[in-house]
Amino acid sequence: MAHIELRNITKKFGNHTALADLSLDIADGEFFVLLGETGAGKTTTLRLVAGLEKPTSGQVFIDGVDVADWGAAERDVALVLQQYSLYPRYTVRENLEFPLKPKIRRVPDAEIAERVARVAKTLRIEHLLDRKTDRLSGGEMQRVSIGRAIVRKPRVFLMDEPLSALDAKLREALRTELKNIQMNLGQTFLFVTHDQIEAMSMGDKVAVLNHGRIVQQGTPQEIYNNPRNTFVASFVGSPPMNLIDGKMSGEKAVIQPMSFELPLGGRGKASGANDRALTFGIRPEDLVIESGAPVEAKVHDVENHGVEKIVTLRVGELLLRATTPARTQLAIEDAVRFGWNADKVTLFDRGTGVSLRHSA
Repeated sequence: MAHIELRNITKKFGNHTALADLSLDIADGEFFVLLGETGAGKTTTLRLVAGLEKPTSGQVFIDGVDVADWGAAERDVALVLQQYSLYPRYTVRENLEFPLKPKIRRVPDAEIAERVARVAKTLRIEHLLDRKTDRLSGGEMQRVSIGRAIVRKPRVFLMDEPLSALDAKLREALRTELKNIQMNLGQTFLFVTHDQIEAMSMGDKVAVLNHGRIVQQGTPQEIYNNPRNTFVASFVGSPPMNLIDGKMSGEKAVIQPMSFELPLGGRGKASGANDRALTFGIRPEDLVIESGAPVEAKVHDVENHGVEKIVTLRVGELLLRATTPARTQLAIEDAVRFGWNADKVTLFDRGTGVSLRHSA
């Protein structure tokens, strides 16, 4: 197990700054997720921890030791990639045994057999041990790839979008398995993904990365319920948070005078918010469609997701998304009325995009 700290890391490739003054603290035994869009700097961060890249400035610590001059082997980390990196002519057993047979620190044969058997059982690949890896499905190959990392018993697991090439059902199953494995091993995992559902369902802590900078980090619940800015609000959550421009007048949010006004209750007393250009953030599950609600809308679209429906509402030119129980009967162009849970509204400064709660 290991505690990882990145302190004021900047990484440049020529004129391109991949990471800018990035700091992270990953606790021993924590499942830490780096979440960001393609090009945000996630893989670069992972490679810096692995020792495959050196920072332009800043420091990388593992268990309090500056590892700037340590190579990848000395850091004792295991890297699992989206590409499976298996030996196609080897069997699954031989692939799992391979990391345990270096000439310098060869593990005794009895221990190799015991470790391989345990990992195969954990990942439910016992029936595949004598099969060549070029005859495996994508999901089976990724299990073997994860097994090759686990069998080594490294200090840190580094995972670079290991599930992104899999189909949706298998991805969901392996998410659960990976989280269970991490909890059973008690190991430190740094997991990189662009998929916010993966991040929210797996991470003990999540850091949202944008253009090489950490925008916000915290528990999945903190980031979901209290986004720091409109980027995080729109990036985390499926469907994403509704962001509506308007201003506050008294104890009301005014989006379109008279036709689109909603109560804010005690939120209306927020310091300095009245008559200021604001963006109101509300999650789809906190919009309520019911007769007698304050605002009229037309149903623009209905997506049936089985246990719930995601309904797109149209108010003038504005489109908002609401989640409703599957039993709710709605058709496109139906006239409906809606309101919101005022306690769940997040206020953002329209100019900076920063939440008033975070800027206070």
